[in-house]
Amino acid sequence: MEYTQTEILQTVRMTEMEHLDIRTVTLGLSLRDCARDSIAGTAERVREKIARTAGRLVSTVDEIGNEIGIRVANKRIAITPVSILTEGATGNPVDLGRAMWERCGMSRDEAGLKATIERVRQLRDEFWRDVKVPGSGESFNQNLEHAGRVADFLEFAELLATDALHRKESCGGHFREEYQTSDGEAQRDDANFCYVGAWEFQGVDKPAVLHKEPLNFEAIPLAQRSYK
Repeated sequence: MEYTQTEILQTVRMTEMEHLDIRTVTLGLSLRDCARDSIAGTAERVREKIARTAGRLVSTVDEIGNEIGIRVANKRIAITPVSILTEGATGNPVDLGRAMWERCGMSRDEAGLKATIERVRQLRDEFWRDVKVPGSGESFNQNLEHAGRVADFLEFAELLATDALHRKESCGGHFREEYQTSDGEAQRDDANFCYVGAWEFQGVDKPAVLHKEPLNFEAIPLAQRSYK
């Protein structure tokens, strides 16, 4: 790889004038052998391998740096993408995505939505029972950030399915199989669902409250749309 004169001078300026240290040791670590049938099993194998293989990375690099008189500023690990490890796994958030895709996608029905809500609640209980967040609160903890995102996904998934179950019509990207015309077109219910809705969280295990703002069309009248 060839570097331009500008790139070389920029690097010199970073290290000498701005006092930035670019010396880095990266440990490449394949985690393909850690893949298991479940997210929890995969995570446990990953945790064990990283601890066993890279547990002394920082101290070893510091020892070498002190020995040769060069401080290495960054010590890091490059690992196999998690998406590869969890391709065939089950468990949060894979099961959550599968439940939403299969029963709360573009086409939904009442039975499927009720089953989705129950499944999401089961997954949320499993998540809070089994979740483990390594690290501490003394500095930025990305593991905690990721766990928080999964918790948000679970809450939003239940609300999404709840709203789809409540809306007893077909409109736009929301197609309830029970509500369609004789020729298979989406059948709206403008008399009962012509509004903008917002659900207000009331607490864990408590039903959310729906707030409605009516939609008033003055210039263009509402009409049944054909997608054929």
